[in-house]
Amino acid sequence: MASKLSTVAVGSSNPVKLAAARAVLASAAPGAQVTAATVPSGVPDQPLGDDETITGARNRARAAREALDADLGIGLEGGVVDSPEGMHSCAWCVVVHRDGREGVGGSLAMPLPDAVARMIRDGMELGHAMDALVAERGTKHGKGAVGILTAGRIDRQGAYEVLVTYALAPFITPELYAK
Repeated sequence: MASKLSTVAVGSSNPVKLAAARAVLASAAPGAQVTAATVPSGVPDQPLGDDETITGARNRARAAREALDADLGIGLEGGVVDSPEGMHSCAWCVVVHRDGREGVGGSLAMPLPDAVARMIRDGMELGHAMDALVAERGTKHGKGAVGILTAGRIDRQGAYEVLVTYALAPFITPELYAK
């Protein structure tokens, strides 16, 4: 994979998302230039459900790749899923190559506190709800909900690194994905 990529565009200026992509690509594509591109997700600030969250990640990946004419575009999007069991987080990564190939990886399904779920149902974004819960500001640009709710056992960057790796799987082992 390394020899095929020279430029990678990440569809966000969020430092956690950019750092996650850079960390994974440091070993998957050493030497690739990884650059942030501020692009819209095309979905609400708080995506609801996996489908809407994947759409946001895909839109970011495509727009970033096109904006910087990069070999690869990476989009990361966090959302929430509301179900009879309660609300949980979700996060998805979509990777698009200039030749049209795509990889999708996701998870980060973690139960959210009822107080946070109520704030989200009332129209608040998860990051702002977490800020309110812990009386801090800008947590989505740092430890995020995952870091707060796991007491630092998993941080947002580490969680996103897993998603980027999952989405890159078809590019890392293309022979296993051959049709």
